[in-house]
Amino acid sequence: MRAFVLTGGGSLGAVHVGMLQALYENGVVPDLIVGASVGAVNGAFISSRPQIPETAEALAKVWTSLRRSDIFPTNFASGLLGFAGRRAHMVPNRGLKRLIESQVEYQNLEDAKIPLHVVATDAANGQELALTTGNIVDAVLASAAIPGVFPPVELQGRKLIDGGVSNYAPISHALEAGADTIYVLTSGTACAVEEPPRGALAMILHSMSFLVTRRLVIEIEHLSDRAVFLVLPPPCPMDVPPSDFTQAARLIQDSHDTTERYLETVDVGVSPPVPIHLMRLGSHATSSGSL
Repeated sequence: MRAFVLTGGGSLGAVHVGMLQALYENGVVPDLIVGASVGAVNGAFISSRPQIPETAEALAKVWTSLRRSDIFPTNFASGLLGFAGRRAHMVPNRGLKRLIESQVEYQNLEDAKIPLHVVATDAANGQELALTTGNIVDAVLASAAIPGVFPPVELQGRKLIDGGVSNYAPISHALEAGADTIYVLTSGTACAVEEPPRGALAMILHSMSFLVTRRLVIEIEHLSDRAVFLVLPPPCPMDVPPSDFTQAARLIQDSHDTTERYLETVDVGVSPPVPIHLMRLGSHATSSGSL
């Protein structure tokens, strides 16, 4: 069974779109989709439609029309309440909810054209949960609830937050579901920035991307004997932070071209090496220095 695993990554979720374009154009389609955070958003879209290039093109149109204010509206009052401890979030999730409701063509996860598993995190104990039944909008909102930014979503008697916190690239769920060939659609990290991004949201997302990429590399090393893993390389160099929605068209095109080159070189029966720039982020090596 072939699975697509779509990772988290904020606005860098546009990278998934170019990968999907190239995969569909080459006749590579999933039997199962697993998504966390923005990967759940993209996974919900494609799981409600045919697995053909036109579906990726439709998703591209959604991404290129998005603006940061559509997802992260400026709400000064909510932000102050969050910092004061009066709320567990800085901005409401209304914009994201409207996006999901307008773009997903089914109501419950069990109605998906392609089975979809959505990963979220229990805010109380950090437990990782794979949602496979129930309302699709609530599940995706929970999976994409960036901690401290969006409010937790209450489901099944739990308060759930971003699935990327517990499992940025939930390949273990694909394995548990029986997948033996797993395409990991990474969103990547801003791998060519000369200095950290400015702004609280940008820094939160940028920093999380390093942590979760390290986990992905380590997990694939440990599970490499259980399936064939094809980790699609995101474009690099990339100078777009995970909070910038203005570069979606460029990210989609660069990702499409990068994935096309990758597919030309791999043998799908053997796990190729993890892309080198992701390996660097996952390295245990340390450097010494002084302040």
